[in-house]
Amino acid sequence: MHTGTSTRLHYLDATRALALLLGIVFHASLSFMPVFIGWAVMDVSTSNLVSAFALVSHTFRMALFFLIAGYFSRMTLNKTSMPSFLQSRAVRLGVPFVAGWFLLRPLLVSGWIAGAQSLRGDVDAVTAIYEGIATLGSLPNGLLVGTHLWFLYYLMLFTVCALALRMCLVRIPVVHGIVVKLSSKLVSSMSVSHWSPVLMALPTVLCLWWMNNWGIDTPDKSLVPHLPTFCLYFGSYLMGWSFQRDSLGLQSYSKLSLSHAVFALVSITALILLAPYESQPGHPDFLGYKAAYAFAYAVTMWSMIPLTLGVCKALFNTPKAWISYLANASYWLYLIHLPLVIALQIAVSELPLHWSVKLTMVCSGTLFTGLLLYEILVKKSWLGRILNGQEKQRVGLIKT
Repeated sequence: MHTGTSTRLHYLDATRALALLLGIVFHASLSFMPVFIGWAVMDVSTSNLVSAFALVSHTFRMALFFLIAGYFSRMTLNKTSMPSFLQSRAVRLGVPFVAGWFLLRPLLVSGWIAGAQSLRGDVDAVTAIYEGIATLGSLPNGLLVGTHLWFLYYLMLFTVCALALRMCLVRIPVVHGIVVKLSSKLVSSMSVSHWSPVLMALPTVLCLWWMNNWGIDTPDKSLVPHLPTFCLYFGSYLMGWSFQRDSLGLQSYSKLSLSHAVFALVSITALILLAPYESQPGHPDFLGYKAAYAFAYAVTMWSMIPLTLGVCKALFNTPKAWISYLANASYWLYLIHLPLVIALQIAVSELPLHWSVKLTMVCSGTLFTGLLLYEILVKKSWLGRILNGQEKQRVGLIKT
């Protein structure tokens, strides 16, 4: 067993950037859903393909992100002192979480107000922005909740929990040794077993069963951790932590596998077929369908994660300047994207164009604006140092 490596794995930078960029496309697609889901706006052009994309991408993108975050957390901790590590977490996660909330929350509320106006055919952007800013007057009610920045809060919680668990285990050498051996065996079995998606699905189903919805709940309503979501994503984080201890295991896990592709195809098909039953709680087989859906959801998650890693490893395993650039910029892009996405969704919602054209417009406009702001405000400024650290010290996007 290897005890970790400080060698930079370039495909992990690409994978993490992909997970965050996929989140931007996910949010951009929500206005094109064929049924109203409570999003800020609903476009006049919709498609069932969007529903399928949103369903499948939501199964694995954040679990993949937290897995890679756990990997980089342990790598960074091994390269620095505990005080320095904690300070970097506070700066690179805590500062964007708090400052970003105060800047973005009013804009998001404004987006929902403008979206409601657009459904009535009359958008008043100035009034929407004013009313969004006015919601800050209700503080402390709703403080630090209600945005997509929940992932930073959960990363901080995972960091604290992982360090506390580590400190407790090292005080009991026998238990520590057993835990290390068990985690190593799990990593090893995941790396070589063709049945790893099914094996990992079993504990994942327990988390999914207690969600409020059939999929993974978004825990943005409260600072009190949503236990099923917390357990699922913390498990992904610890998996990445364990993979960093045995880097060869990650390399094996990231190999493209026909079995993973077959599992993904079958489970995705099952998901799409079972999804309509979520809205039929009176169906006599409702609980059976829910159990089957949860299992298919979990298998999709744990087959798409290694497949995504494998594709990125095959394409981006050598240093590429534009990948490094995107890896650093994608954190900023994800932080600021949602108000831009909603504004562009509202702007195109009534245009007589195909949904795919408008989705491309929303994504392109968001990325162009975000990258332009990154070049002007972030890349070589104090803000860039907060988000990504010193250039010579960077391990990855958030160094988590």
